[in-house]
This record gives sequence, structure tokens and C-alpha cells, in this order.
Amino acid sequence: MGTARGRAPGRSLVQRLTALNLTVLTGTLLLTLGLIAGASWLGARERQAQAAEQAARVLAQSLVPMLVFEDQAAAATELAAFARRAELRELRLLDGRGRPFAQWPLEGASTTALPDEPGRDIADGEIQVLAPLLHKGEPVGRLFLRESLAELEQGLLRLAGLAALLALLAIVLAARVLRAVQRRALAPIVELAALAEQVAQDHNYGRRAPVRRPDEVGRLSERFNEMLSRIESAQEGLNQRLRQEQATGQQLQQLAHHDRLTGLPNRLAFEGALATLIEQSLARRQLMGLIFIDLDNFKLVNDGHGHEAGDEVLREVARRMSAVLRGRDRLCRLGGDEFALLLPELPDVAAAEALAPRLIAAVREPMWVSGALMPVGATLGLAFCPGDADTPAALLARADAAMYAAKRAGKNCYRRAGDEG
Repeated sequence: MGTARGRAPGRSLVQRLTALNLTVLTGTLLLTLGLIAGASWLGARERQAQAAEQAARVLAQSLVPMLVFEDQAAAATELAAFARRAELRELRLLDGRGRPFAQWPLEGASTTALPDEPGRDIADGEIQVLAPLLHKGEPVGRLFLRESLAELEQGLLRLAGLAALLALLAIVLAARVLRAVQRRALAPIVELAALAEQVAQDHNYGRRAPVRRPDEVGRLSERFNEMLSRIESAQEGLNQRLRQEQATGQQLQQLAHHDRLTGLPNRLAFEGALATLIEQSLARRQLMGLIFIDLDNFKLVNDGHGHEAGDEVLREVARRMSAVLRGRDRLCRLGGDEFALLLPELPDVAAAEALAPRLIAAVREPMWVSGALMPVGATLGLAFCPGDADTPAALLARADAAMYAAKRAGKNCYRRAGDEG
């Protein structure tokens, strides 16, 4: 979807930042726990190895007399007494020739290979210590000690589990705290986003964002408000120009379709209305009429009294004829002293024939202009659709021909289409 309105809603900024912070926090805690666990394991293992080596050396010194005097029973007792350590797995005492002298546990022969050199070694979860027995500085035997690291591993695992549980609880608590803190910290941005969405929907640029604190978000809100103010001013200016252009357009439309002298619809408006009425007449099967009107003796008015008197005669003729019309009839000035009258939805031809004498009589009423009697009259030609013609040009031609027939009959009268002869 291309627009904000059509796009499926995703996670909010608060949710994304909370998830990101929790991810970083969880990773940091896990890495820290891992490093602490590793360091603890290495440190504890080293301490146990040092303790085992120290214990082996002490035990070796106490076994020297027993090995020198070949007192195996005493040596076995000493080994058994030392074997009370839980992590101990094997003790083996060897004489100077490397032969077994005493061991613990007593039963079974050991299969563990002895180290080549004295010292300690950590491998396969065990600590192995080989300590020399010295008598007057001379080696008289060796003591082999083997301990298990299982107890240490289990203790560290329990500690790690407890630490992981505490870390989990800390993460859950941190999630709630982070959500609340970030919701409060991001509230101005969320409000700004909601305001932008409202403005995009209702185009109300008079809205303003609240400025809560003088920080980066506050400055962003101030700039957003300035932008809204400028858009509002520009929108108002644009609306004002549109209103002016509409008013100008309406004026131009009025001038384009109306005669400036009489205020009547002009020839352009007449042609459009005639075509529309003929189309409606044919579609609805209703009678409509057209009366072509030409003023008599109008040239005498212009020549004898001037064009200003002629203009006043035209205005007065327009007023007089308009006064005898129905509300839906439309009187138009075609130009000069020619008028046309459109008669939609006639009940019959007789209604138009009854209107024609009234129009002639209205024009022939005495007309005084600047103290002079104007010798004007009116000659009319009538045509009907669909009886006489069914196109604008043909109907106008029939009405014009009927008007000229009335002129030939003596003026100040009317004729119908078909009476031309």
C-alpha cells in the first residue's frame, strides 16, 4: 500500500525501542554472565589444583618414614585417613623403583597412567598430581594423587542457574521499567506523530503541537508548528485566490452568456438552451416553441434620436416582454433589434399563439424616451418542435421565415411556420 492510511499498522516506536534496549541488555547480561562464569570456573579450578598439589606435598612428607621403614600398613592407614576428601578419586604410593607400595582405594588395580614428570596436570575433568618423596634430599618414592572436578562443576552450574534466574527476573523488571520510561520520554514524539496523522486526514492546518520541554523534541515541535502556520497561511491565500478566480469565472461566465445592454441571455446562451430544449422535447415527447422577434422601425429610432435612445428602447422592450412571460420561458437577445423566446413544455400550440399578441401589445404601448415618443413595434415568427423541425438550425430557420412572412403581412403581427405562403 502506497499511503499511510492503507499501510498495515506495525509496532510503535516505544515497542521497537523497548525491544531494542532489551535485546542489548539481554546480550550484555548474557555476555557478562558468561565471562564471569568462565573466569569463576578457571579460578576455582586453579585453586582446587593448587590445593591438591599442596595437599599431595604435605602427604608425601608424612609418608617418607613409612616408605623408608617399609611400613606398608602404616602407609595404607595414612592414605585412608587422607582420603576423606570428597573429590579424591585415587592415591598411589610408589617406592624408589616405581613399584606400588600402597594405594587407595585398596581394592582393584589402577589403570591410570602416571605422569612422566612431577607436578600437576588438569585434563578430562580431573586433577593429577605427581609429588616426589625426598629423604635427606634424595628421592625415595613418588605419590600420585587424582581428584575429580565434578563437584566443582556442579557447584558452578548451580551458581550459574541461580544467576540466570536472577538475570531473567532483572530483564522482566527492566522491560516494564523501560516501557514506562520510554513511553514517558517519547510521549512528545508520539503526540507529534498523532498530530501529523490528524492533519493529513482532515487538512486542518490550524492545529498546533504542545511544546513540553526546551530540548530537541521541543524544538522539533516548534518547527512543526511553524511549518503548519506557513501552510495555513499559504492555504488561506490559495483559498482566497480560488474564491477570487471563481468569482471572476462566474463574472466571465455571466458576461459570456448574457447581453450587457439588456441583461438577457445572449446568442451563445440561446444556442445552448435551444439545443437542450429540443433534445428534451424529443426525449419526453413534449411540445416546445420558438418565437423569433424583430422590432419594427428600430432603425428610425437610431437615426432620428441617436444610439443612446436606441439602447434605452432595447432595455425597455426587454423589460416589457419579460413581464408577460411564464417563469420557465426564456427571452434572449440575439443582437441588434432581434430577440428570441424559448417556450418549453407547452400544453399546445394555442398557448403560444395566445402569448404572441400580448408580446406585440406590450411592445406597442407608448414608449417615451427623453421626451420623444418612440415609434417601435414587434413582428413575430412562431415555430414548434417536433411538429415544424427537430434540429436547432432547422427550427430557427422556420421561425425566421415565419417572422418575414409576418413582415410582409404588414408588421406588428405574427405568423406560424407553414403560413409563409
